[in-house]
Amino acid sequence: MTENPANQPANQEEYTLLPPKRIREIMESLPHRYPFILVDRVTEHVQGKRIKGYKNVTINEPFFQGHFPGDPIMPGVLQLEALAQLGVLLISTVPQAQGKLAVFAGMDNVRFRRMVTPGDRFDMECELVKLRVPIGKMACKAYVDGELTVEADITCSLLSRE
Repeated sequence: MTENPANQPANQEEYTLLPPKRIREIMESLPHRYPFILVDRVTEHVQGKRIKGYKNVTINEPFFQGHFPGDPIMPGVLQLEALAQLGVLLISTVPQAQGKLAVFAGMDNVRFRRMVTPGDRFDMECELVKLRVPIGKMACKAYVDGELTVEADITCSLLSRE
């Protein structure tokens, strides 16, 4: 029996590792703009499989003016929106999604585990679970200092741009 040089099964799917993205490249990929763009950097992206990125949470965020101003907490809906935006970045590079607009369509199994406050780095990861155009499903999680803050199964819909 001949061993695969990479010690991996010969039938294992191959994925393309894409370069990290800074904010300018993210803004080219997402239709969002300030104050609604909630991904600062993509640190790892395996096309069609998974993506990792983060948002630096600062006291200057406009939502802190009204969300518990004396004890600022990042709203849970914005944590989910940040995860959905990262998921859209993941799906947007899959060939079946080219020329389509990915929009947030639903969420299941949402659990908030820890508060996110100014000064935190909100580390996010999404894994593509299923893509059957026009629907994509992802398992997403976010962490602060290695501690799970939120997890959700997020669904997006791919819409034709007409």
